[in-house]
Formats: sequence, C-alpha cells, structure tokens
Amino acid sequence: MNEDLLYLAILVLIVLMGSALCSGVEAALLTVNPLRVHQLAARPKPVAGARRLAKLRQKLGRTLTVLVIANNGFNIFGSLMLGSYATYVFEQSQVSVITLPLFSIGLTILVILLGEILPKSIGSSLAIEVSLASAPVLHVLGLIMRPLLLLLERLLPVITAENEINTDEEEIRQMARLGSQKGQIEADEAAMISKVFQLNDLKARDLMTPRVSAPTLNGSSTLNDLKKTLIESNDQWWVVLGEEVDKVLGVANREKLLTALLLGQGHLTPSELSETVEFVPEMIRVDRLLTSFDNDKSGVRVVVDEFGGFVGLIGAEAVLAVLAGWWRKSSS
Repeated sequence: MNEDLLYLAILVLIVLMGSALCSGVEAALLTVNPLRVHQLAARPKPVAGARRLAKLRQKLGRTLTVLVIANNGFNIFGSLMLGSYATYVFEQSQVSVITLPLFSIGLTILVILLGEILPKSIGSSLAIEVSLASAPVLHVLGLIMRPLLLLLERLLPVITAENEINTDEEEIRQMARLGSQKGQIEADEAAMISKVFQLNDLKARDLMTPRVSAPTLNGSSTLNDLKKTLIESNDQWWVVLGEEVDKVLGVANREKLLTALLLGQGHLTPSELSETVEFVPEMIRVDRLLTSFDNDKSGVRVVVDEFGGFVGLIGAEAVLAVLAGWWRKSSS
C-alpha cells in the first residue's frame, strides 16, 4: 500500500513537472523579444541556442504545435492515467468514496496553479533565458514528432506560416519612448530617434533659406567692393550669381574670400574663387538630401524649382537642426 501511494505521488509529480515545463516554455516563446533573439543569433560568436531559437521562432506555428501536443499529453493523458491508478489505489484501501473526489479536486488545483499559472509567469519574466535553454529540447521533440507535424500541416496549412520580424515607424517610436521611461536609453536619444522619422516628411523647401534671405554675391564684383559686406556678415557660404536672372556660378566660402583679402588679392572676384555647387530640387525629401552631403566639403546645396530657377540655399546644418530639435515648423 505504501509503495502504491509512493508511485502515485511520483506520477503526480511527473505530470505537474511536465505540464509546468511545457507551459513555461510556451509563455517564454510567445513573450521573448524577436529582435533580441535575432541580435544574439547574429553575433560572430552567437549565444548557445540562439540560432536554434531563431529557427524555431521563424516557424513558430510548428514549434507551438509541438508544445501543445506535449502539454496536452501531460494534462489530459497523464490526468486520465492518474485517475485510473488513483482509483485502483484508493479501492485497495477501501476509502475511494471519500478520497477519490478529494484527490481529483486537489490534482485539478495543482495543475492550474503549479502546471499553468506559476510556470507561465516565470516563463514570461525569464523569457530569453527559458527560450534559449529549451531550444535544443524543442528541436529534438520536433524531429521525433515530424511525421505527425507533417500530417497536421497538411490538414492545417496555417501552421506552416513563417513568423517574420517586422516593425514600422510608430512601433519604433513607442519602443524608444518606453526605453526612455524605463531608463534603458537616454531621453535625448529617444527624442532623436523620433526626429529621424521626421526627415522623411520634410522637403528641402521646408528647411532652406529662401532666396530673398540667402546670402548672395555678384560674381563680377571685386573683393575690395565686397569687403564691408563680408566682414559684417557671419554667413559661412555665399551664392555667387551671374549677370543673368537665376544664373548661379557657384558658392564661395567666406573664410576663403577673407583670406584672399588679407593676402592683397582684393582685385579678384567671387566667381574666380567660387566652388562648384550641386543643385537639388525643392521637393527632394530631407532624408535623401542628408545622404548627399557625404564626402562633400562645402556641405551646401542650391535649391531650384521645377523650372530650374534659384529659390534657396540649404546646408547640412539645417538637417542637423531637425535632429537636434532646434528647428520649428513655421506657421506659414
């Protein structure tokens, strides 16, 4: 009799442990951050189990099917076997009328608490650790159950769907905001991430200095004639204009012009000291414009309209002002 009770206790423990493991791993797989898994798997020396876990998550439907089969095997089949064996044991002791219902109620409560609720809570809080540790076992179980899985996948094709990693701007904004609130990233970093997406919504005409306000120089004037203008102004770059309307000869650097004056070269003209400039349409998106400043010494662009007319000047600092939060959209 004592041996029967011992065997019954061991079977109860096996059912509870099996159910708990399946429930905890399932919760971990569903809550683990897929980007974190991808990061660990993409390292030159990936964390143990990371690549296996990434493959399992890629076909999450199949992986969850394996867990559901195993979990129900413990919960349903195991409970039925326990009920049968418990009936036999309690009948031998002639207390089955009272003990068996109490055993069934107690087992149900234990399965709910120790086989479902508690392990799922632990699996959710330790998602990455539990997922990495269980990946090799899940892989082996998948190989063992492969014939059954193939049959189920033919009956339920949705199981074969691949779970791809994807996100959008709003999700990234929210993640940055939450990371800032939890202290995982700096507040200014979160704000800058949000502003990066703003570049895609802005055009060059939104940030440029309009033609009426842009610093311009007559290309045929001498530096001696422009001396006062150059000294009193703080503009770094000047648009050098020709005699014809909208004729842009290039851009001139203020420092280079002042250096020429100090060297006694006041007879030279801005057109002779100007540099070739790149023209950009006023409707170009600012994110594309930013990449065009790579390997560019001047860091300025002349903005033109659809007819090729000069409408403004824009520099890399205007784009950086958006990222730094200095730029404010005008009410007009």
